[in-house]
Amino acid sequence: MTTHRPRTRRYVGAGLALALLAGCMESYATRSDQSISASQTIGPLTEPAVVNSADGTCFARATTPAIIETVTEQVLVQPAVVRSDGSVQSPAAFRTVTRQQILRERREVEFETPCATVQTPEFIASVQRALVARGYYRGAINGTLDPRTSAAIERFQTDQDDVHTGQLTLKTARTLGLVALPRGEL
Repeated sequence: MTTHRPRTRRYVGAGLALALLAGCMESYATRSDQSISASQTIGPLTEPAVVNSADGTCFARATTPAIIETVTEQVLVQPAVVRSDGSVQSPAAFRTVTRQQILRERREVEFETPCATVQTPEFIASVQRALVARGYYRGAINGTLDPRTSAAIERFQTDQDDVHTGQLTLKTARTLGLVALPRGEL
């Protein structure tokens, strides 16, 4: 005769485990929200600090991803055995080894950027036109910082050795000829 008691116990045990897990998650979320201040969060600053209101420059923060390269190579395990007459008795044995190599670490960068008051739709349209003239952007000139525009900015930044964020940096804006250089850099 078969009883169904063991199954019931398993379901009760699983339900109890889920309840405990949910309680842990809830308390962790509450604790983490209380202990993290605005200066400790990772990602773009919510309100960039104005550096110089005359220039209209602000700071922004972004996390650049790591660049990882996968290298695959053949490693000699056993050399070929060659007879005295030059014929191969047994061919060489190789093993394929795949490894990942970090070319650039993930890092958080802080950079100067034109302030939000400067980045009007007309200014963004000028950025788009400047990127079209240089062959980096092929979208509509609509004055919005959409994903296509951000991707074009990032490609341009990569070629100019600027931070690769997709956000408009002050260096990128100056290179595009959209923001005047300070007197000391002329």
